[in-house]
Amino acid sequence: MSTSFQNAAHFIGGAFVAGGSESFDTLNPATGEVLASLPVADAATVEKTVATARAAQKAWAATPPIERGRILINAAEIVRRRNDEIARIETLDTGKALSETLYVDAVSAADNLEFFGHLVATMTSEHIPLTPTSHAYTLREPLGVVGAVGAWNYPIQIAAWKAAPSLALGNAIVFKPSEMTPLSALVLAECFQEAGLPDGLFNVIHGLGATGAALVGHEDVDKVSLTGSVPTGAKVMAAAADRVAHVTLELGGKSPLIVFDDADVENAVSGALMANFYSSGQVCSNGTRVYVQSGIREAFTKRLVERTEAITHGDPMDPDIHMGPLISPKQAELVLGHIAKAKESGARLLTGGGRLDVAGFPAAHFIAPTIFEAVDDGAHLAKNEVFGPVLALFGFEDEADVVRRANDTQFGLAAGVFTRDIARAHRVVAQLEAGTTWINNYNVTPVGVPFGGHKRSGIGRENAAAAIEYYSQVKSVYVELGDVDAPY
Repeated sequence: MSTSFQNAAHFIGGAFVAGGSESFDTLNPATGEVLASLPVADAATVEKTVATARAAQKAWAATPPIERGRILINAAEIVRRRNDEIARIETLDTGKALSETLYVDAVSAADNLEFFGHLVATMTSEHIPLTPTSHAYTLREPLGVVGAVGAWNYPIQIAAWKAAPSLALGNAIVFKPSEMTPLSALVLAECFQEAGLPDGLFNVIHGLGATGAALVGHEDVDKVSLTGSVPTGAKVMAAAADRVAHVTLELGGKSPLIVFDDADVENAVSGALMANFYSSGQVCSNGTRVYVQSGIREAFTKRLVERTEAITHGDPMDPDIHMGPLISPKQAELVLGHIAKAKESGARLLTGGGRLDVAGFPAAHFIAPTIFEAVDDGAHLAKNEVFGPVLALFGFEDEADVVRRANDTQFGLAAGVFTRDIARAHRVVAQLEAGTTWINNYNVTPVGVPFGGHKRSGIGRENAAAAIEYYSQVKSVYVELGDVDAPY
């Protein structure tokens, strides 16, 4: 048993502690077995944790940036060393295939820690000459205490995406992981502690919606960062508005993927598969509306169905398996509901369309990778986020028309274009209303590239130097060296 399973508790002030009289279980989606029982942080625990973070933050902010960065770089190396262990914990907790978690989840977390560890040591202030006797300069200062709430699909990645810029810039952080996938945040806490992070700067509290609400609504939380749904994001933004707290929201999507006639078929199909079926389709940036120009439509569709039907399902701990079960019975029912509505609307089912029975896993909720075509632009499936392995295939003829249709959504998280015409590629992505776009690829999120959405898909950016603006604030300092004139 992993030490992280033994330490199934809150992590507050550098120690694993109980807190709250209630508890909840985190389950293995593949077997239904209880992995751990964790305490629910009550109001007193939230209060204690925020106070602990605030008490530790001032000294951390005064720590030289190069020293803060060194600790983050140390933590990155520890995460890499524990990669296989973390991957297995993520697979047990999320149901995602080990063939994914071994190469993405902890790897992305470590890359993020390393990036901000190096970046913070290079940051300088701005000097602004004004007159012969005056000048100004800027100081970049931390916000204080960051209250962060994670989602269940990429637990340690999301925790690191929020912790790395927070800590690099001199903040303390209180992180609440999803109650469905709480374990890897505790491993990250262990990694920070081993790396030399002072106590109280990275804290983990567990709980349900009430715990998250108490955290983001706390008067002493200076910044709120959420990865979640649009309705949850709206509630968090409203709670933060009362005290005018800083907010970053990375929310849902219904992203378009546009394939032009001149695209390489195999590459475009690969992009569509990665845009829909990775992590069993439980990815916020997924390109679930796939628009294919008429000249390539038949060849694309044939290969898309062939390669989709070759996806393997089974024990997610088997490194040769492509796809595991969905996170929970509730999520499976939601996805099946979307599939049922698509069938009722007259969409044509090309493959999949229901549950899969996988031998040896009667408690798991496997959904077959599903492809619909003949989907109306106004249909439920075209407008709503599914968060499961369901692809909607659309045809198009004209570039201007497909751009208009791609933008006809309340969301704006991501978009992709496949074409050999690089001029057209740049022209189209410039018109797409999305915060993250790809040309001839999809769902690649390097740490050096900002990630975030437009419209209802969120505000603010994670990753890259852009995140600095969302986890710090600028102070301007005016300096006068000469005499001061006054009209009085």
